[in-house]
Amino acid sequence: MKICVVSDSHDRAELLAAAVRAAADAGAKAVIHCGDVIGPNTLRALQRFGLPVHVVHGNNLGDVVAMTRLAAEPGSVISYHGDHAELDLGGRRVFVVHYPHLARGMAATGDWDLVCCGHSHKAEIAWLPSVTGGRTLVVNPGTVAGISAPATYALGVLGTLEFTIERVPP
Repeated sequence: MKICVVSDSHDRAELLAAAVRAAADAGAKAVIHCGDVIGPNTLRALQRFGLPVHVVHGNNLGDVVAMTRLAAEPGSVISYHGDHAELDLGGRRVFVVHYPHLARGMAATGDWDLVCCGHSHKAEIAWLPSVTGGRTLVVNPGTVAGISAPATYALGVLGTLEFTIERVPP
């Protein structure tokens, strides 16, 4: 299963939609948003792609009540998980949180196959050692909004845990 990971959209709906469109065209079947959406209307542009979208909030909470309402609308593709998400996608255990330090901590437990985060606006893919003697993949897609860094997202295959950082197309 191929997925798209985005973060830090900061109300830039057009860039968020461009990233998800490109990922969907590349075969993505789900989207993970690692927080800092700000206004929930930013996510409305994703409804037309029909992909399930899993969202956590970040330090820029925005309107949590409106986000909850958007997720509850009939036919909505949005699942709002609060401050973190524990997902089973494509046979993988996936943990989603906004902050990189919390992501590193969750990766260290060895309980997850993939941990996704954002916040730093710095795109990074890294295998981190766990206390169980294994490794956990941590993916930070950077900022899809292109704030203080290029506009990027991550595209990956859950079966092989191979991810790449992609530039948001113009």
